[in-house]
Amino acid sequence: MKLLDYAIESTNEYMEKMPKSQRKQYGQFFTSKETAIFMAGLFDIPIEKNELHVLDAGAGSGILSVALLDRLQNEDGIKKVYLTCYETDPNVIDLLCGNLDYVRSNAKIEIHYDLRTENYILGQMLEYNGKLGADPNPQKYDLIISNPPYMKVGKDAPEAQAMPDVCYGAPNLYFLFATMGMFNLASNGEMVYIIPRSWTSGAYFKSFRQKFLNEGALEHIHLFGSRDKVFDQESVLQETMIIKVKKTQRKPEAITITTTQSNFDFSDLTTFKAPYNIVVSGEDSYVFLVTNEQEVRTLELLNSWKDTLPSIGLKMKTGLTVDFRNREALRSEQEEQAVPLFYSQHIQNGKVLFPIGKEHEYIVTEQSGLLQENANYLFVKRFTAKEEHRRLQCGVYLANKHPEYQKISTQNKINFIGGSRELSECIVYGLYVLFNSTLYDCYYRILNGSTQVNSTEVNTMPVPPLTTIEAMGKELIRSHDTSEKTCDNIVRSFIYAKDRGSKNDSERIASAS
Repeated sequence: MKLLDYAIESTNEYMEKMPKSQRKQYGQFFTSKETAIFMAGLFDIPIEKNELHVLDAGAGSGILSVALLDRLQNEDGIKKVYLTCYETDPNVIDLLCGNLDYVRSNAKIEIHYDLRTENYILGQMLEYNGKLGADPNPQKYDLIISNPPYMKVGKDAPEAQAMPDVCYGAPNLYFLFATMGMFNLASNGEMVYIIPRSWTSGAYFKSFRQKFLNEGALEHIHLFGSRDKVFDQESVLQETMIIKVKKTQRKPEAITITTTQSNFDFSDLTTFKAPYNIVVSGEDSYVFLVTNEQEVRTLELLNSWKDTLPSIGLKMKTGLTVDFRNREALRSEQEEQAVPLFYSQHIQNGKVLFPIGKEHEYIVTEQSGLLQENANYLFVKRFTAKEEHRRLQCGVYLANKHPEYQKISTQNKINFIGGSRELSECIVYGLYVLFNSTLYDCYYRILNGSTQVNSTEVNTMPVPPLTTIEAMGKELIRSHDTSEKTCDNIVRSFIYAKDRGSKNDSERIASAS
């Protein structure tokens, strides 16, 4: 029996006996055989070494460790492997030891393993932070492979306190494991992790991204088309990815990005090489998950604009009213002192319609935090279904449509874009041009794989100068057509006009010199 087949078979027997609810307490979801083989195959094995130090930071039943050992035993020149495994779940320790004992007895090469049952993060807290009492020469590893626990911990949890430089709010253990993995790597060592996609954007993971991608270089990203087919035996709904990172500050010219629909069709994957500075870019070190040339071109086109909404005096914010927390203030009919409460259902075909006969579409409140000026806004839905054609779905709200109100409110399942001063109709329509265009929708899908439109991320997206947005709005108003196609034509006309202007300027400068 192959080494990995033995580990898979014993793990399946364990899963039949141990309920998922109990394993979930440890954030424990086992890797499939096909995924383990793929992950083990991503490493570039150092040809100059005949012995390697390997780490599996969240070993579970040892599937990933065994998959890598199975590969290493067939590599020319490798004679000896020192494997370190961390695992804290007492229910799985015997299974892990049994699998590693089998491998040690049946492998073609010499294998030594060290099983550590202490907390992976807390056990290295002193070394990570350079504190008094730390081991002056902590172990460094050539290869690290891991399927870390996916589990949030409180901001005051010991793990969060142990890694303050990457924590913002209540962290998820998976990115603490990835950070510690980078710390554990030897120079030019490689790590392969399967983790959620959520770290690639947003303020929550900013410190982690900046540290992680400063100390290491992304070399390979693997994406799954279906979020329910990655841990298919576990019924886990999670946007998941596999990353390979090398501990070096020298960045490659390109990143390899592969894609499959699920965790068992790796023989049918698509492969694309994208420029590194397109995939990892910006002050916040966002990771843009492009999969083809068209998406790269989208980023190149929009990144030619250097402004953001905040830099031109605008900002996207999340709706103010959480309706279920303010039930006593909600009304379904107009009454004295009631003001409109706008929901995503009011956004229809590029417009904001009110009233529509919806339940609780009015609010009566004196809480200033639930009210905003009745001014011109662009409303954008926060949530859309995964199968919907567009992620960015927006509507123009004009205050003069409802002059009887001084204040309005927005439910927190929509976002709105406003300014410190009231926006002109042309600017609001110009914003609509941008956010209703295919280019911006594509950009946001690359930026964020989820179905939620996050205001923090939108506020980092490139936009043209305010004068250009206003000019776009005038074009749209003149066209009397708010379709996606018209918005695409307007955006592209301004982008290419800018490109032509830049080229003409360059030619004039060259001829003058």
